[in-house]
Amino acid sequence: MKTIRFVHTADLHLDSPFLGLHHLPENLFKRLQESTFTAFERVVDAAIEHKVDFVLIAGDLFDGEDRSIKAQARLRRQLERLGSEGIFTFIIHGNHDHLSGDWIHLDMPDLVHIFHKKPEPVQITSKNGTTVHVYGFSYPKRHVYTKIIEEYVKRPGTDFHIAMLHGSEEGSAGGHEPYAPFTVRELLEKGMDYWALGHIHKRRTLHADPYVVYPGNTQGRHRKENGEKGCYVVNMVKNGPTELEFIETADVRWESIQIELDKKTDLTELYAICTSKMEAIAKKGQGVLCELKIIHSGRLSPRVLNVIENGEFTEMLQDEVFIDHEFVWPYRIYQEDRSAKRLSADDAFEKVLYEAARELESAHVFEEAVSELYSHTYSSRYLDALDDQERRQILLSAKELLMKQLAERD
Repeated sequence: MKTIRFVHTADLHLDSPFLGLHHLPENLFKRLQESTFTAFERVVDAAIEHKVDFVLIAGDLFDGEDRSIKAQARLRRQLERLGSEGIFTFIIHGNHDHLSGDWIHLDMPDLVHIFHKKPEPVQITSKNGTTVHVYGFSYPKRHVYTKIIEEYVKRPGTDFHIAMLHGSEEGSAGGHEPYAPFTVRELLEKGMDYWALGHIHKRRTLHADPYVVYPGNTQGRHRKENGEKGCYVVNMVKNGPTELEFIETADVRWESIQIELDKKTDLTELYAICTSKMEAIAKKGQGVLCELKIIHSGRLSPRVLNVIENGEFTEMLQDEVFIDHEFVWPYRIYQEDRSAKRLSADDAFEKVLYEAARELESAHVFEEAVSELYSHTYSSRYLDALDDQERRQILLSAKELLMKQLAERD
């Protein structure tokens, strides 16, 4: 029976700088800086433990085109571990670590194949005699908007055909650039047995039989990359089922906790609710950075609200966190009072505000309002594109802040 087993991973973003997080305690920040390397080490651990035939890394191994010697050396060390077990590694470079980057090149070890700028097949024979064609291409430059999928050509003569592609499904890139666009139909028409995708940091299966899969990134780097992060171990049987097992690899997980208050709540009760919720998401061997969202904050007294707003409550919760192999660290707390006064169209002054808020609900008006931030020479480097949910949250927070100030004026 012809079978193969491999690991599919992508978007390692080794040596990510974790911008904007220097306010964290020093030991926690250092662990976060190490987390991308720790996550990839866990990918390699999983490959060795499951005795896979090969590993696929579908782009963005490094966080930037000027990849450091440190990052290359640590990647090389893990690839050597795979090679010592007879495990081959296939690599494609994506938009973050494209081939035109300016860096000092460190050669990779044996049993590693790096694809070049044109899609090509490489044949490998597993230990049990199963033959596989692996297809892929690396970005020659940062921006690749053409349909590279059209250049993939299935070459007959092997038991399995597995293709790697770092790109976006047309119309669903979200906050990611629409690089190397494709449709699922275009992928299926190529007749491959598995599509190992990269670029989108959220785990997604676009199709089954054959599988078209984004494994997501191996380590979340900010609050938008929350939840479990990891890789897939894939088992394939010729003319049989394909099985995927998700392996979590993140050393630090990002989470959002919702605290919904259903009655008047004092500080002691709020503290007990928050600590209980934080303890519930703790996981052995993993740290958690969490934000707490307090719903119906109007059920808190002005004094308690002041303790939250001046940061004292956050410090209370942080004092209870033991920073070691397991921790849950609340990095921010914000409020949403769904029972608060809303903008109305009755008062003349409020009518102007109401119309302005309603206009901003239009995506293009909102984008125009924030366009200067995204076009600014410096700020644009650190801003990700906003999705619909984030845009709505910003508008909601702005409305509630405005109404709170109006209430204080009254």
